Amino acid sequence: MLARAAARGRWEAVYDDVRRRHAEGQSLRRINRETGLARATVRKYAFAASVPRNGVREPKPSMLDPYLGHLHVRLDEGCENATQLWRELQGVGFAGTAKQVRRWLSERRAGSAKTTIRSSPAPADIRIAISTASPLASSKQLSWYLLREPEDLDPEADAVVARVLQDPEAAKVVDLGRRFCRIVRSRCHTPPSGRSDVTAFDEWLCEAQACGVRIVENFAASIGQDGDAVRAALTLPWSRGQAEGQITRLKLLKRAMYGRANLDLLRRRFLLAA
Repeated sequence: MLARAAARGRWEAVYDDVRRRHAEGQSLRRINRETGLARATVRKYAFAASVPRNGVREPKPSMLDPYLGHLHVRLDEGCENATQLWRELQGVGFAGTAKQVRRWLSERRAGSAKTTIRSSPAPADIRIAISTASPLASSKQLSWYLLREPEDLDPEADAVVARVLQDPEAAKVVDLGRRFCRIVRSRCHTPPSGRSDVTAFDEWLCEAQACGVRIVENFAASIGQDGDAVRAALTLPWSRGQAEGQITRLKLLKRAMYGRANLDLLRRRFLLAA
């Protein structure tokens, strides 16, 4: 619930920012470029009379609601064993599953459970820090946080990222992701910088292919197979975007006409569409 409320607050702030920029006379293209929002989102927010609610669902009542008081008390006491908490709730009438308790608990602790069979309870200061920590954002919002530069994050997002970076493997993935984004953004927003962009890409590629994280290594290997095209994109002023877009549009027309007309009608439709 806290995560949903925080997400609604963030989107309301984005909506207010877009409306303010548009009222000041900024073009939609400029707002898109400066905020990093999708063009469709910028257009929708700029002309909406209030914050669009599409895709935003209000939280539904949960079976855990009557037992939240007990759960918060036990969490403050340092109990982070979901199975144990579930059994305690069963004793007072809870009819749900252990998975529901585990999901609720996973959003409210920063690390793994401290009260397992083979480990002692966490110190009081750690328990307090865990119990007061805000839940992590959704996977989509979290990926957006992790790929942005630290100076572009607000205090709430910066705190969430700091929690993620406590894990060494996650910190390595975040660093590689941010460096890759810097290479692409530097090419997109500034004139071609020549050899320096290619050198940075080659260094990143070598490091990513040997980072020890399989999903990143697979991503780097797939990029490496088309490395010449990436290097050309970083150094040359031309783009194949227009050509690829026209090819895609013609393929769509061809597939829409498949089995419905002869070649003469298909040719006429292509010429009219062009």
